[in-house]
Amino acid sequence: MKIQTTTLPTKPCYSQFDGNDWEILAQHWYPIARIQDVSTQPQQVMLLDIKMALYQLENGNIQLVRDICPHRGVPLSKGWVEGNEIVCPYHGLSFGEDGKCTKIPAQPDLTRIPERFTLTEFPVVLKYGLVWTSLLSQDATSANFPELDTWEQNGHQAILPPFVDIGGSSGRQLEGFIDVAHFAWVHHNAFADRKNPVVPKYNTEKTEYGLKAEYISDVSNYPHGMQHLAPEGFLWKRTFEVYPPFSAVLTVDFPNQGVLKILNACCPVSHNKTRLFVPLTRNFDTTGDLQAVYDFNAQIFAEDQDMIESQKPEELPLDLTAEVHFEADRSSTMYRRILADWGLSKRYVI
Repeated sequence: MKIQTTTLPTKPCYSQFDGNDWEILAQHWYPIARIQDVSTQPQQVMLLDIKMALYQLENGNIQLVRDICPHRGVPLSKGWVEGNEIVCPYHGLSFGEDGKCTKIPAQPDLTRIPERFTLTEFPVVLKYGLVWTSLLSQDATSANFPELDTWEQNGHQAILPPFVDIGGSSGRQLEGFIDVAHFAWVHHNAFADRKNPVVPKYNTEKTEYGLKAEYISDVSNYPHGMQHLAPEGFLWKRTFEVYPPFSAVLTVDFPNQGVLKILNACCPVSHNKTRLFVPLTRNFDTTGDLQAVYDFNAQIFAEDQDMIESQKPEELPLDLTAEVHFEADRSSTMYRRILADWGLSKRYVI
């Protein structure tokens, strides 16, 4: 894990996050990219309005730094990697794996380069095929990472679909993921049925990591074209485990001891912009068509995206009197209470 070596970032002046909210959220860890998308060509990624340059050195190590050269403020994502250094495209300054400047071409005889010519580096953790980081925390051992225990487990196929960019807040997206009452109305073209909208009572409990809800119903998780595979009278158990602020794992128990696990992991790019990563595993149909999995996943999240991007307010209200609720909302109201207890704005979380 790479530890940052210079001044910690602060909320950018252009950010629309509440200042206290930004400070709280910046302490946590989020995915910013798929490992498979990282290369020696630097790319810009953004977390909580902080722009970062992500790249891989020739030794294979993945680097994540503030996307700004300390000399004249040019984005390092416009530069390139030479060996185990990144080069700024404006004046050719080179920076090593420790973030320190190793060369100023305009002054080749400079014997000691000042410490101020040092990049702000961020910690990197590789997990579930994703690159995770935190803006203000340097200790990954105490981080509230979601638990996807089947990712490297024998007999379970690990699948990582493309990420989804959503023009809505991460709080709204996460709450939508754990909302069971919308299946019949939003996902009726995918797997649910508007003639079967009833949500049976279910249990929700607070945990050390967040909250857990177990929901049992007769709504099949098979796509409509495969509904015949479900035995008659089979009851589907869905277990949601929420890891605030913006991650959750859904476990779906299929017939014949089949298990599907879906990690919904949000990167809060900005106050109303989310990059969603969805690693998943299954212990059935492990030689099946992956493209069919990608397509079904894309359909589900496109249906959700349409709702999330149209919600008002864009932010998730943490004041429970701001919106009305019914019994099936017990998971989402508990989720909101947890975020409010953290000290996030009672009016909303972005």
